[in-house]
Amino acid sequence: MSVLLIEPFYGGSHKQLMDLLQEELQEDCVLCTLPAKKWHWKARTSALYFMQTVPTSSNYRILFASSVLNLAELAALRPDLGKLKKVLYFHENQLAYPVQKCQERDFQYGYNQILSWFMPEHKLARLEKVIGVKRNGDAYQSEGLPGQQESRAVMKTIDAHPESGLCELQPGLCTTQHEGLPSPAAAPVQAEAPERTNPCQGEDKQHLTFNLSNILSGLDYQQRPLHIAWPHRWEHDKDPETFFKVLMKLKEQDLPFHVSVLGETFSEIPDIFSEAREVLGSSVLHWGYLPSKDDYFRALCTADVVISTAKHEFFGVAMIEAVHCGCYPLCPKALVYPEIFPAEYLYSTPEQLFKRLQNFCKRPDIVRRHLYKGETAGFSWAALGSKFRSLLAAEPREDL
Repeated sequence: MSVLLIEPFYGGSHKQLMDLLQEELQEDCVLCTLPAKKWHWKARTSALYFMQTVPTSSNYRILFASSVLNLAELAALRPDLGKLKKVLYFHENQLAYPVQKCQERDFQYGYNQILSWFMPEHKLARLEKVIGVKRNGDAYQSEGLPGQQESRAVMKTIDAHPESGLCELQPGLCTTQHEGLPSPAAAPVQAEAPERTNPCQGEDKQHLTFNLSNILSGLDYQQRPLHIAWPHRWEHDKDPETFFKVLMKLKEQDLPFHVSVLGETFSEIPDIFSEAREVLGSSVLHWGYLPSKDDYFRALCTADVVISTAKHEFFGVAMIEAVHCGCYPLCPKALVYPEIFPAEYLYSTPEQLFKRLQNFCKRPDIVRRHLYKGETAGFSWAALGSKFRSLLAAEPREDL
């Protein structure tokens, strides 16, 4: 019980991350969670909840939490936990997270994250000494942070809130590691979706299974239309507007394609989804979240192209998993994508995305014969598990 895992939003990639760590650490940890509902409420109040509910123990050595938790508040409310080595996992940056409407940003969530990883002067001095961080005015430039390039981290996760990063707050190492996919030898894992709504799932799932049977038997592999996958949360930061407008334009030109719109849904769904469902009509192969991991990865394995139109992304696990399943990726030439994907898989504008898909619709054999030119093995648990175990190794307590 030396590792204390705390997750205020226990769903999606947050849940998979904690479940994986608990599985790998086995009996050496205790997990404390709250359901994956009312995210903003959890960010504001979960520290008070966990202050009352986390069991007191002299065995804790490390506290591992996601940045939904206001770690500064919890440390203040529970001094016994404040003395632990702390590792904070960032699924997103609330200071840069896209707002859905033109209104004043609620600064509280970004402020929580600042308080959770802010280090006082003596810790910054130690950080500078230990890992070579040079000061540059009010900013800091890192040199040679361990694993910063080669180990984007590691979780067997799907893109529910897949933007991520690690910050070890005690003794002071801060990295920008990210979520990744499972090793090629193992099947990837999809999270169960909280608050899911999918009225069309039964019919579409049947359709998917029927086509999959034909594809695997080789009956219509060359003849079938291009199959496009969009495996992301149905929320505004994934920019479904851009994705569906491109597809509607393909539809207007009578270009043949199928589309599988995967990913989980929450209580509020952007209006573009219902509009697109009607316009795309028979081009839709599947519509909605697939609760079965096997069905989800089977859908990805039958797709030809996977698309991201995200406006905020720390890593993008769903894209890597789709590539792992054989899809040709098309991603914005922005955010984290240029660090992960070779240039030929990037586009700069919606018009460029349309032109790429237009060509693929006319010649789907181009992507079906294509061999991905990037690397994915380095994101697997097999490659990075030892680094996480080292990060979570129990160490003697130190005075703050």
